[in-house]
Amino acid sequence: MEVLTAAQRRAYETDGYVVLEGRLSQAELAALHAEVDRYVEKARGLAEGTDELDLEDSHRPDAPRVRRIKLPHTHSKVMAELMRSDTILAPVRDLIGPDLRLHTTKLNMKEAGHGAAVEWHQDFAFYPHTNDDVLAVGVLLDDMGMENGPLMVFPGSHKGPIHDHHADGHFVGAMDLARDGYDISGAVPLTGPAGSVSIHHGRIVHGSAVNRSTKARRILFYEMMAADAWPIMGSLTKFSSLEDYDSRMLCGTSRQPRLAEIPVRIPLPAPPIGKTIYEIQKGLKARAFEQVES
Repeated sequence: MEVLTAAQRRAYETDGYVVLEGRLSQAELAALHAEVDRYVEKARGLAEGTDELDLEDSHRPDAPRVRRIKLPHTHSKVMAELMRSDTILAPVRDLIGPDLRLHTTKLNMKEAGHGAAVEWHQDFAFYPHTNDDVLAVGVLLDDMGMENGPLMVFPGSHKGPIHDHHADGHFVGAMDLARDGYDISGAVPLTGPAGSVSIHHGRIVHGSAVNRSTKARRILFYEMMAADAWPIMGSLTKFSSLEDYDSRMLCGTSRQPRLAEIPVRIPLPAPPIGKTIYEIQKGLKARAFEQVES
């Protein structure tokens, strides 16, 4: 059963994104909020991050500041069940077909007053695939407006090149807007009330500023692709075996890779520091966003 209108599907095709308001129930939101609170409490007393938690540079054991919950579908039943529900998968099937594979999950926290910026980038620069039916679903856990550092995108940029995300001879996971011909005035914020869902194309240029407001801006991301999109050599997509990769099927079946004529860059040489985008992007020289103060 289709859940997206023809106009919404056309908007995604033309602009590279769509926002669906009121996608989650109040009960679903409350369960997610409770999970986030649980993780923040786990950060109390930590001197450094863990396999589950990435901490802000300004984190202190007695004043926990979580920057990201890593791979929450592997340790949160609530977030794993939502990922496999029609709340998330139905609109994705409308856009890229019935056979879907998970790439990764993360919950970017952006708490009030100190949530870190994410520099301009394209997801596809991190993980090139044989075709670009690759996207990210963002679940808005809080009301998102211009004041609390919303995700911003350049409409239509998913139809352009994959820009250079390198500096000093290695991959840094970020691009230089001015060098690549973008004017910040052309960026569009993806705003909406808590419980909304955004979907953006893997090739769209996007980023977000520091949250300097008194309002949290937390987003749970489920990144996925059509099952016939397979990673290209050098992709930061990691899996240990074919069985491991097949275990990431969300619905449908795994098919033969489909090759499409699309632009690709390889994210090599590998970044010298960091495992999350926040750390990797510290190698960028021309930063677009003000950074969090410690």
